[in-house]
Amino acid sequence: MAKRRGKAVSFDAMVKFFMQAYDIPTKKDVKLILARLDRLERLISGLGQSARRRQDQSSGKKAGAQTASDTVLEVIRGADQALGLAQIQARTGYGEKKLRNIIFRLHKLGKIKRVSRGIYTASR
Repeated sequence: MAKRRGKAVSFDAMVKFFMQAYDIPTKKDVKLILARLDRLERLISGLGQSARRRQDQSSGKKAGAQTASDTVLEVIRGADQALGLAQIQARTGYGEKKLRNIIFRLHKLGKIKRVSRGIYTASR
């Protein structure tokens, strides 16, 4: 009696099996890695630029250039009475999140006082 042979294995299936068995990266894997590297390179180059910008700002400010914190502090100091968050926002034009962060920082530094919740005045 003749011995029966199993199904013929295609060449592609055999290659795929060996690539998986020996952890050989596929073309798709290589493309994903290259995309991640490109993203990391863009991120790193962006960090370098922002660090240079910060260094330029700290080393030599232009005459008349103010930070957002300075602007908010001026608005609070220039007011006759304590100001609420909405009033400060209307005078500066800053968004709520940015303004809350600035006020938190100024309060932490002791430059402004909280009269009550959401009401601020300059420290004298």
